[in-house]
Amino acid sequence: MTQRGTYRADHVGSLLRPPELLAAREAFSRGRIGWEQLREAEDRAILTALDLQREVGLDVFTDGEYRRGIWYGPLHEAIEGLIPDPNPPAPPPPGVGWKGRGAELAAQAMAEVGATGMVVGAKLRQVRRFTGHESAFLRQHAPGPWKITMPGVYQRAAGWYKPGITDKVYPTRAEMLNDLVEMMRREVQALIDEGVSYIQLDSLTYVIQLADPRRRQLLIESGQDPDQVLDELIATDNATLAGVPRDRVTIGLHMCRGNNRSAWASEGGYEVCAEKAFTQLTVDRFLLEYDTERAGGFEPLRFVPKDKMVVLGLISSKDPTLESKDQLLRRIEEASKYVPLENLAISPQCGFASTFRGNLLTWDDQRRKLELVVEVAREVWG
Repeated sequence: MTQRGTYRADHVGSLLRPPELLAAREAFSRGRIGWEQLREAEDRAILTALDLQREVGLDVFTDGEYRRGIWYGPLHEAIEGLIPDPNPPAPPPPGVGWKGRGAELAAQAMAEVGATGMVVGAKLRQVRRFTGHESAFLRQHAPGPWKITMPGVYQRAAGWYKPGITDKVYPTRAEMLNDLVEMMRREVQALIDEGVSYIQLDSLTYVIQLADPRRRQLLIESGQDPDQVLDELIATDNATLAGVPRDRVTIGLHMCRGNNRSAWASEGGYEVCAEKAFTQLTVDRFLLEYDTERAGGFEPLRFVPKDKMVVLGLISSKDPTLESKDQLLRRIEEASKYVPLENLAISPQCGFASTFRGNLLTWDDQRRKLELVVEVAREVWG
């Protein structure tokens, strides 16, 4: 039995949507069904997802992010003050953007969920809970400890703040960030009051922006100091989680290099951010992408404090090919040279569906991947 907070067989959160839910979402978008019918379809699909997680033996349960169009949907769907950018930026330069076999599908998915081209044009106002509709259902139906995933606000703020527009209501990006952080802090407290077992902050700037050499250079060319960005990022995530009672809830932070329709967005190891991020972030566990060479080696894990856990994302949620258990065991052994084995766990490198269309795998592929997570976890940690 997994001890509370260790969660050896973990997963990042999102799961492939069943065809019935995709059809219901399509019908809702075309006005053929109403909100109540969509919610009923979501409820049924979540119960199926919970059954899957229970059957394969995962240590913690999520709703698969089935109520979201995209992983950070709770943030931009629950606040007012965003407007379409009247002067959208130019397309990214060569070498920046979605890569891999699903690259074109990834760009289409972002457009479909309306996740791009928005900036803050008015004072931000929260109009509903970010995840209250998710937590209420999980609290009632999860067959064990349950997790809520939440987007880190720094990455969104970086794209939403546009000089000439946003500075008319927020003179500095820091002031806008403060408002977003305060909203998220209230959400965290509400989740704790509702009995959440595990809160996971998805904060991707650490590696998607700072670790990728090309993206890091673009940051410098825009007049920003990557070291200052790292300091601000850590401070923002810590402020979001300030005051969380660790005897009641486990806090994780997930870093990855983009995950959308089996495409990826960046590459580069953790070394550039590891020492500050691993030692200064006030979280209990880091969920780290480690399924390909794009993530670099395990050496940066030497900075992880002895009181924190590392969840090794060794199993790909992008590629349907099932990993070799022997190879996974060897990689865990290699990682244990830098982090004690008792401080390690295993998971897929990211969710299976960061956008609602999902990665290019089948439901059976996903099940086999999750079963492998559990099989390896039980063999290594019992």
